[in-house]
Amino acid sequence: MKAVQVISLTLLCVVAASAQVFVPGKCPKPAVQENFDVTRYIGKWHEIQKLPNVFQRGECGTATYNLKAPGVVGVLNSELLADGSINSITGSAKVKDPSEPAKLEVSFYESSPPGPYWVLSSDYEGHSLVYGCTDYGLFHMEFAWILSRQPTLPEETIEELHSIMTAYGISVHKLTSTNQDEAFCTAMNQ
Repeated sequence: MKAVQVISLTLLCVVAASAQVFVPGKCPKPAVQENFDVTRYIGKWHEIQKLPNVFQRGECGTATYNLKAPGVVGVLNSELLADGSINSITGSAKVKDPSEPAKLEVSFYESSPPGPYWVLSSDYEGHSLVYGCTDYGLFHMEFAWILSRQPTLPEETIEELHSIMTAYGISVHKLTSTNQDEAFCTAMNQ
């Protein structure tokens, strides 16, 4: 077996054990939001659904964005953990290519490489569909989030966003819903 295959297979086993979404083949290349306006995107978003990942373990997830400089967005992600504590992390997202402002790279640690944060669809006031994917030889690792300005999102909007994902070969059957119940998430609003 070639070294790349061994590394890919080993990485797949490690990540699969942690519920990360790992898929054979190369990353799909979905179209992103045309004429994306980052200034309209800033503010607070509630996580409605996501593909499972190793770095989010809680409920009531929110992402708050603020404009730090042209093409640079400050990021604050927060979630409520099972023990009742709030876990937050700050980072920044940067537009990689000004001709494609909906393709950002987000980083949370100086020592780690940035990850793709592509806005596939947003009406800025209600919903956002975010996708990221990284190739690892014979496999790729996917991330996706359906976000809303409110803690809920109409089912028909969720179905429309699922259709966009499906059209690009992004698996929707692995999406998990995030608990945004007002009473459950009270600690996040204090």
